[in-house]
Order: sequence, then C-alpha cells, then structure tokens
Amino acid sequence: MDLAYIKKVIKLVEKSEVDEIEIEEEGKKIRVAKHRNSQAGFPLPASYPFTAPASVAQSSAPVAPTPAAKPEKKYHEVKSPIVGTFYRAPAPDAANYVEVGQDVKAGTVLCIVEAMKLMNEIESDVEGRVVQILAENGKPVEYNQVLFHIEPS
Repeated sequence: MDLAYIKKVIKLVEKSEVDEIEIEEEGKKIRVAKHRNSQAGFPLPASYPFTAPASVAQSSAPVAPTPAAKPEKKYHEVKSPIVGTFYRAPAPDAANYVEVGQDVKAGTVLCIVEAMKLMNEIESDVEGRVVQILAENGKPVEYNQVLFHIEPS
C-alpha cells in the first residue's frame, strides 16, 4: 500500500457515512475509523504488520482520546513525542522502568515508544514522584498523548 492510496482511503471515510473500514492487501492491513470513542471495534493483534507513517496518522480525522481521571493537583504531564506502541519495560521479561509512587529524576527513562521498529526511550523532564501511568503496556499511543503524571518535588 502506498501513501497516496492510504490518504485517499482516509479522505473517502471522512466524507462518507462509513465509520470504519479495514483493508487487507498483500499481507498488510490498514484500519481507518472516524470515531474511536465507541467501544465497538476490532482489537489489533500484537503482531500487527503495518504501521502507518506519522504523517498519515496525523492527517486522519481527529481522535478523541479516552478521558483520564482529572488529577486533583496540578501534575506535570509527560507526553508521547511520537505515534507508536507504548512499552513499560525494555523487554517482555524485564522489570518495568518505573512504577506508581516511585521517585524519578530528570533524565530517568520512564518507558519506550516503538515507532517503525525503532525503540525511543521517553525520559522524565522533571524530578518528582510518578503519580499515574495513563497508557497501557503494548497498546498504541498518539502524538502528544499524556503517558504519565508526575508530582514535581
């Protein structure tokens, strides 16, 4: 599937009354959905073979992320700098980088976001305590999605 074809499919879905479409071609799959806040949908397998480039993901219809519980205090938000898959540990059998309640320093690795087979370490940019982990291990995250709440010290 080429980028122009994917963009054309996205535009067709945006303009039509279809909420979601999934296409499989030559062993590669793509799914385009208008409304993600609906619970009905198709879960993606962990070995999903196709990752759309960030430019395609950003050109699709706006996606409303699942609203997180509003923190009572003003916490520092650590956001994903890229679209990818969130991992809490460096390997499936390894310990998580951080846990809720753990103190972290600026530069402490919090997680990995995998994008196009590249593992990107996401570091804390403040010193403080991890209050909340908002992403689920092994699940996709969007650009600028809040991954952690940290209470600055």
